[in-house]
Amino acid sequence: QVQLVESGGGLVQTGGSLRLSCAASGRIFDIKAMSWYRQAPGTQRELVASITSTGTTNYADSVKGRFTISGDNARSTVYLQMNSLKPEDTAVYYCNVVTRTTLLTPFRNYWGQGTQVTVSS
Repeated sequence: QVQLVESGGGLVQTGGSLRLSCAASGRIFDIKAMSWYRQAPGTQRELVASITSTGTTNYADSVKGRFTISGDNARSTVYLQMNSLKPEDTAVYYCNVVTRTTLLTPFRNYWGQGTQVTVSS
């Protein structure tokens, strides 16, 4: 009953920028956190950035100073502004939302379909 729609991926040259968006819809009571993960070829999926409903953010060391996560609570939307992109940032990026559908149900993780980000060297 919760769907995530991602957009903003694409091909960019080293040093360029992209802005990813992820909008959650469906039966949402409230959201605890929204995050971006990525998985590059031959690597494990890793947390890139996260933000809680109160605005607390967390970043992977590899993207600190270059990426910024932000959220629009009213629209259940999270963004990832990616600047100074490097070839090492090439990966499929996945949106994740921790939410519950009612007050009395537990929080669960929901995933987007993934969007490809490719940074050319």
